[in-house]
Amino acid sequence: MFHLILTLPWLVVATRFILPLQWPWPAKLALALVLLVASQYHFFSRLSSGSVFAPEFPRELVIAFNLLFGALVFLAVMQLVADLVSLVLFAVKGGFPVLPSGLRYAMGVAALGLAGLGVAQAIIVPPVKRIEVSIPGLAAEFDGYRMVQLTDMHISRLFPAKWTEAVVARTNALDADLVVITGDLIDGDIEMRRDDVRPLAGLRARDGVLTVPGNHEYFFDVDRWMNYFAGQNMQVLSNAHQVITRGEGRLVIAGVTDLSASQSGAPAPDVAGAIRNAPDGVPIILLDHQPMMADGAAKLGIALQLSGHTHGGMVRGLDRIVANANNGYVSGFYRIGAMQLYVNNGTGLWPGFALRLGVPAELTEFTLRRG
Repeated sequence: MFHLILTLPWLVVATRFILPLQWPWPAKLALALVLLVASQYHFFSRLSSGSVFAPEFPRELVIAFNLLFGALVFLAVMQLVADLVSLVLFAVKGGFPVLPSGLRYAMGVAALGLAGLGVAQAIIVPPVKRIEVSIPGLAAEFDGYRMVQLTDMHISRLFPAKWTEAVVARTNALDADLVVITGDLIDGDIEMRRDDVRPLAGLRARDGVLTVPGNHEYFFDVDRWMNYFAGQNMQVLSNAHQVITRGEGRLVIAGVTDLSASQSGAPAPDVAGAIRNAPDGVPIILLDHQPMMADGAAKLGIALQLSGHTHGGMVRGLDRIVANANNGYVSGFYRIGAMQLYVNNGTGLWPGFALRLGVPAELTEFTLRRG
């Protein structure tokens, strides 16, 4: 059913855009077939790896699929808008207008250009985004404490070892006190991703590297991946916390499993359990891959929650739809009672729809301030 649904944009483009073109039939048929193949990108991904989440073919082909699939979606949207305008004009003037060939070509060029720009912005090593955040009750020793958040790297054929190495180098150059990774580190099995993930072992921070699983880890044997990460210079916080000290000051970093855990028989996210026995009166920063449970975390006295998962909505306008699926949280800061929630746009994103327009990727450095 999923693959049939993804055929719908192709049907719109084939019947409403390609068919009226003043081209020879072989040319129109060739274009229609190319776009039909692009519409089934996720089907071919499943054939290559057994999962729509991990295309296991060359990076250049993954990029080409994303480019053509994105152009197909943009073109289908443009064509639907053009048809809607035509229907309005028909109702007003009583005649159905013919779409000029020049406008049709302009739509095609625009769709391909937007997709190309979107893919180019999606696959970069993101620049550093610097944020100061005020934490009530923060000890004086932690004023100026710097923490880097990486999230939704989706290390895969699209984000291979070379990309991971560049992310690690840019992170280490910040000389942070702590690195936190809020889930969706990978797409693929350990056997396929081992070389691409290995550079993460090089992450360095004075207080180490803390991580939590995201929903994609549960698609690829979460226990094996978490054990692997634990051996790669990371501490996994699965419904647990760590107390960081600076002189007499203390700061609690807690982490939970992902909402999808219960579907695979793994322990469900438990914020209360994660902060159990944490020292009283010490600010708590929570790492939770998805922002959906933020309202509940706020009631438990969390000072700051760091999340990802949404990729910021990827495309401006689409972010409203993504927000509705995540309790209204999609990108940036939110205030929930006394708690602050930050939803990161993501360091990478899922290779199944790798486009960004108006929603830049992030490698995010937080500087904590007393407040």
